[in-house]
Amino acid sequence: MRENYKTIGELTECEIIIQKSRFIGYAKRAETEKEALEFIESIKAKHRSANHNCSAYLIGEHDSIQKANDDGEPSGTAGFPMLEVLKKQGLKDTVVVVTRYFGGIKLGGGGLIRAYGKATTEAIAASGVVERRLHFLMKVTIDYNWLGKMENEVRNSDFPLKDIQYTDGVALLIYVPRDKKDDFTGWINEMTNGQAMIESLESEFLEFKIG
Repeated sequence: MRENYKTIGELTECEIIIQKSRFIGYAKRAETEKEALEFIESIKAKHRSANHNCSAYLIGEHDSIQKANDDGEPSGTAGFPMLEVLKKQGLKDTVVVVTRYFGGIKLGGGGLIRAYGKATTEAIAASGVVERRLHFLMKVTIDYNWLGKMENEVRNSDFPLKDIQYTDGVALLIYVPRDKKDDFTGWINEMTNGQAMIESLESEFLEFKIG
């Protein structure tokens, strides 16, 4: 099971002009090839009159699915440099589309490679990059007399508090990075003199914006 990895944040459109040609870049998270292809088709439908809608995507923990499409541009001048940007930035589960409206000036092979690479980079920057980090969701059950101290300590720690459940006792649901589980358990036991019941419920990804 994958642990921490980088991917795209919010879908955002960006545009650059190079030698009178409009390059409109999009970057989106896609966890399956079906999602990637549906997104590519949606952009093509949006820009039916464009000269080109070039695309690239990486899917899977080990980038097991990699595709690049030049959509009529000279071979290797669009989809491949777009894919290379994804690889260099270490992104996972990401699809990019760059739409081009030709401005009348030919850019040549090198110019196209630079233009599509730049448009992809700009699209990624506009969308933002997030790191998805795998956490345990820990349930800490305590007597009510520990609640004030525990809640205050947790809220001032690096462990995100998801919820507090009130029943016969009180349970705090806390996210803990996988490599911090032992440290967290020791911290809770020390804080409560070993009177807390600590359970690991499940694993979840939390997202942190990094770019």
